[in-house]
Formats: sequence, structure tokens, C-alpha cells
Amino acid sequence: MTSIRVSLVDLYVLRQGDAGLECLALRRAVGGRCPGSWETVHGHIEEGERPWQAAQRELEEETGLVPGRLYNLSRVETFYQHRLDEVALVPVFVAFVPAGAAVRLGPEHDRHEWLTPAEATTRFAWPRERRALEDALLLLGSGNGGAVEDVLRVC
Repeated sequence: MTSIRVSLVDLYVLRQGDAGLECLALRRAVGGRCPGSWETVHGHIEEGERPWQAAQRELEEETGLVPGRLYNLSRVETFYQHRLDEVALVPVFVAFVPAGAAVRLGPEHDRHEWLTPAEATTRFAWPRERRALEDALLLLGSGNGGAVEDVLRVC
């Protein structure tokens, strides 16, 4: 029987650039899954972790970055993992990092770029990433959650 569980997270990394908001895109390295594809930060939720904790951990593991602010995007994606016969529910988060923060890539990725949101939507391999980034801009494009800050902000 196919299982359904919260097992993955997506995290969009944003910063304020000279020309406006920028989004981090990561290129998958050769030797792993989807080599050469561009994506946002993704990862598995480890035993005992809450999804927002997994998002923070994955951010540090994949980029060396620490969020200045972390938001729950109030969005959950789904992804069927056929090898596990599991429908993964994927909570989505947004991290704001300082403009000068240095990216240190982990072994899963071989390149990164800070892109305008429009560039990121054309670069990302997964359609769900484009849709989620659009939501991130609608809710957090001003740099915070505005009237819904108290509901969306994790830390």
C-alpha cells in the first residue's frame, strides 16, 4: 500500500541585491541525482526533526548559510517517490540571508548563482519550484511577511 508522509522539505534562499531581491539556485553535481539540473535547497527530514529544523540543517549542509530569518511559506508540495512507493508531503520554507554571506557548497552541488526571481523561474528544473517562488514573492517580496509576519515567521 502506498504510504503518505512528511519526509522532505524545500527551502528558497533569498537576499537583497543591488537591483532587488535575488534567489539562490544550485546546480546538481555529476555523480548524484539529476546531474546538471538547477534547483533550490531540498532535503530529507531526519528522525526527530521538525520540518523547519530540517530546512535550517539542509541550508547549512548544502550552502554553509545560516538564515537571518526563516519563514513557513504556508505551502505543501507533493512528490511521488516511486522507489519507495511513497507520496511525500513537502513543506516549503523561505530563508533570508545577508547580502554578503558567502556560499560554501556541499558535495551535492558544483555551482551556485544568485539570480533575479525571473531568471530563477526559468532556471529551476521542477515546475513546483517556479510556483513556490511565485508564492514567496507574493508573500515575502517586500522582505518580510507584512500583515502575516506573525503567522509565517519561524525564527
